[in-house]
Amino acid sequence: MPDPVDRKHLRITGNHQAVAEPSVHVGTGEGADDGDVIVVVTQAYGPRGDNLVGVSEVTFDGHPAVTLKLRADGREGLVHLSPIHGDSRKSGFTDIAPGTLCELFCPVTGLPLPRVGDVEDGGGAGYFALYLTPALTEASMVMISDVWGHYHSRIIDDFELISAWASSHDDA
Repeated sequence: MPDPVDRKHLRITGNHQAVAEPSVHVGTGEGADDGDVIVVVTQAYGPRGDNLVGVSEVTFDGHPAVTLKLRADGREGLVHLSPIHGDSRKSGFTDIAPGTLCELFCPVTGLPLPRVGDVEDGGGAGYFALYLTPALTEASMVMISDVWGHYHSRIIDDFELISAWASSHDDA
C-alpha cells in the first residue's frame, strides 16, 4: 500500500496543541495497528457555525459521526461519516453509485458547504470545507471531496497540513 501521507507538503510544528479545545485528536487508539497514529475529527462546523459532530447517535469505534446532508441523482438524505481520518465507513444515505457527483449541505441549516478548491488529481472533483473551529476560517478545516467513493480529504490546522489521505477503494 502506498504511503497515504502527502509528505512533500507536510510540516509539523506542534502549534495545533495550543488550541484550548482541540478539534482534532491525534493519537493511538482502537483501529490503529501497533505504533500507528490515528487522527479523529472531534469538532466540524458548517457554514454558519453549527457543530456537525454528534448530530446523530451514530458512532464509529466509539467516536461520534460527522453528519452531512447530500443530494445526488435527484435524491437527498443524511450521511454519517466516520470521524477517523482515512476511514471510509459511513451510514445512512449511502446507496449512491461510485463516481456520482454530490451536492454537500449542512444538515442543520440546509446551506451548501463552501467550495475551497479542486482536488489536484485531474478527476474533476472539488474540495468542500467543514471548519474545525467556530471561527470558520480556512486556517483550520477538513476538506472533503464531492464525488462519492473518491477518497480524497485533507485536514488543515493552523494553516498546517496535518493529514492527507487518498486511496483507491472498491467499496462506496
